[in-house]
Amino acid sequence: MASHRRPKQPSRARVTVLTTAAAAAVALTSQAAHAAPSEKPTKDEVKAKVDKLYEEAEQATEKYNGAKEKQEKLQKEISTIQDNVARGQEELNKLRDSLGSLAAGQYRTGSIDPSLQLFLSSDPDEYLDKASTLDQLSAQQVEALKKVQDKQRELAQERAEAAEKLKDLQATRTELGKKKKEVQAKLAEAQKLLNSLTAKEKAELAAEQQRASRASQARVELDPSGSDSSASSRAAAAFAAAQSKLGSPYVYGASGPSSFDCSGLTSWAYAQAGVSIPRTSEAQAQIGTRIYSVNDLKVGDLVFFFNDLHHVGLYAGNGQILHAPRTGTVVRYESMSTIGGPFMFGVRV
Repeated sequence: MASHRRPKQPSRARVTVLTTAAAAAVALTSQAAHAAPSEKPTKDEVKAKVDKLYEEAEQATEKYNGAKEKQEKLQKEISTIQDNVARGQEELNKLRDSLGSLAAGQYRTGSIDPSLQLFLSSDPDEYLDKASTLDQLSAQQVEALKKVQDKQRELAQERAEAAEKLKDLQATRTELGKKKKEVQAKLAEAQKLLNSLTAKEKAELAAEQQRASRASQARVELDPSGSDSSASSRAAAAFAAAQSKLGSPYVYGASGPSSFDCSGLTSWAYAQAGVSIPRTSEAQAQIGTRIYSVNDLKVGDLVFFFNDLHHVGLYAGNGQILHAPRTGTVVRYESMSTIGGPFMFGVRV
């Protein structure tokens, strides 16, 4: 016998849940249908991102160079102070020995001064602060004790100075480590992007760079004034030294003779001309005479780019520079218009 019971109707709550789930599923399906497929960045997009990362890496490199230079300076200063302290301690020991000899002579004659005996068993600073004891000392003894006191104070001051510089050195080393990691991270990210390119795309980018470099070199060679337009014989010598390094690889933190970063090349080049200039681009911008018009630049002048002055090269004439651009490139000529940042000013050393 068939059952005539009506089927149980779903509850209102169950209907609501099912309806909501169905709507969500339809929405997701619709979104998926209309979502743009993930596209691989183009060669030009990769180049733009890589160039930006290299710029950031160069900024960090100049900070790294500054910290490294400060570290080396502090190490030299600390070494000098430590040498001075060692010599001062020897002098102090001799002064004490001379006082000991004086006391021994007095003892043998049975006339050792009670005040000198007191000195030999206590701190001369504390002892000399008691004015009444000075009346009990001979002029020779007073002079000897004052020399000891002065030397002790000098040594104490030098030791305190050394301690402060050691603290500064440790902080500088920490900063150096941070900047090194920052540079390495930027370079690794840039390399990852470059690795996403096909062999053909990589070859195309390399060819573009080579064509640009050859064009810049041609413009330099066509400049009728040539090296005769150098700011000075020193500038000409520095420029010639930099020219001898055409094709040398860019390596962050390097200052020659086989690899360079931007300020490493300029400081090395001027050193070959017998001129010592600071290591970092920011410090190099603070020397010499500033030239604000490109038309007034002469071959060998330092030229600075970007608002924070993190890139520097040597003016090559005809609107071109000779520089170490960035990781993955070599020392080469390049048009000032393609550096990637604004020309700020030149410096005539």
